[in-house]
Parts: sequence; structure tokens; C-alpha cells
Amino acid sequence: MIAAGLLLLAVGAVDLLRQMIRSRRWVAFAVAAVLLVLLSAGLDAVVAGVLAVAVAAIWTWVVPEDGPARAGLWPVALLALAAAGCVIVAPGRERPGIIGQAWAAYRPGEAVSIDVVVLVVGCLVFLLESGNAVVRIALRAEMGGRDTGDEQKPTLRGGRLIGPLERILVFVLTLAGAYTLLAAVLAAKGIVRFPEISRDRDDGDRAEYFLIGSLVSWVSSLAAAFLVWWGVHAG
Repeated sequence: MIAAGLLLLAVGAVDLLRQMIRSRRWVAFAVAAVLLVLLSAGLDAVVAGVLAVAVAAIWTWVVPEDGPARAGLWPVALLALAAAGCVIVAPGRERPGIIGQAWAAYRPGEAVSIDVVVLVVGCLVFLLESGNAVVRIALRAEMGGRDTGDEQKPTLRGGRLIGPLERILVFVLTLAGAYTLLAAVLAAKGIVRFPEISRDRDDGDRAEYFLIGSLVSWVSSLAAAFLVWWGVHAG
């Protein structure tokens, strides 16, 4: 489980750094890599930390900020399989490291281990900016063949900010079991977006853009919530 958390944390962190920092990124990447390895050492999971850094480095190459992804949706699928595999192979640990021992002494509940905390934090960080990357890949894969120019691309304003907030909300509500409130939130998004979608052209690109983006975003959040649920019950 700790390996899955570190993996998602590394990938999510590198995408956040790419979004926030425009120059001398290699310095930020190097510092982040060192901090992650130190964190993994404190959690007695150095090998998992080093592998997470390596996967994050590969992710930055196969999932560029602009333009189509070099391998389509395959990196996303492989990352999901890797995270799930980490939970299956190592659901819980007897030696959580120095940080884990400190957490065990002060944790708020007996059911919350340091591995679960790292997994939840990793999911949250991944859903922020990496979730946007996943949605962007899906949209380009589905609609790229019909885009002949930037002026023809259907755009829905605010998606880059609304998307992360929406994914975090769906993730939290799913883990909390607030399914009625979750359904209300998803329905509210459709209602709010309806006036903009209703002005769509005859080809329906704007509506399709909204549906694909929303579904991929929701599935990402639900998959992350299921991974945490699975890790807690498997451990």
C-alpha cells in the first residue's frame, strides 16, 4: 500500500511542479525527488520511493504538457495497474519506519495507519493536476481527429479549476459514503453547465467535450477512492 501512495504522490507532485514552475524545473524536480526518497526512508520504503521517482520521470516524458501524449492512454492504464498491483502485493506492513512509529503513537484512530495516510495524500495530490492531464489525454484521443485548429476546439471556461475541485469532492464524498450528496453534486454540475452546452453547434462537439471530460474526471476520482477502500480492507 505504501508503494502505491508514494507512486501517486510522485506523479502528482511532478505534474504540480510542471504547472507552477516554468524555469529551472530540473532544480525543483531534483529537490522533490530527494524529499520523496527521504520520506520513503523514514517510512522504511526506500526501494518504493526510488521506483516512484523513476516512474514520475518517465511520466513527464510520455505525458507532455502540450500536444498529444506519446503513448495515448497507455501510461494512465499502466499507472493504474501498478498502483493496484502495489496494494495487492503489499497491502500492509509490520515495519512502518520511524515516521510510521511516530504516527502510531499519535494517530487519531486505530484503523488509520501511516500507509493509509500516504495513500490518501498520494491520491489527493494526483487528482489535482495529474487528473487534468488524464482528462486532457482522453479528450485529445477522442476528439483530436476532428480538431483542425485552435479556433474550432470546444472550450468550457473554468474547467482547469473546477476539475480538480470536483475530483477532490467526489473522492472525499465517496470515501465518506455520502452517495446522495455525491449524486446531487454531479447533477448540479450538469445543471450549471447546461446553458453553455445548449448553445452548442449542430455537430454537438461542446456537449461531447463536456461529457467525456466529466466522465473521465469522475472515473479517476472513483478509482482513487476504490484504491483507498481496497487498501484499507486488504490491510
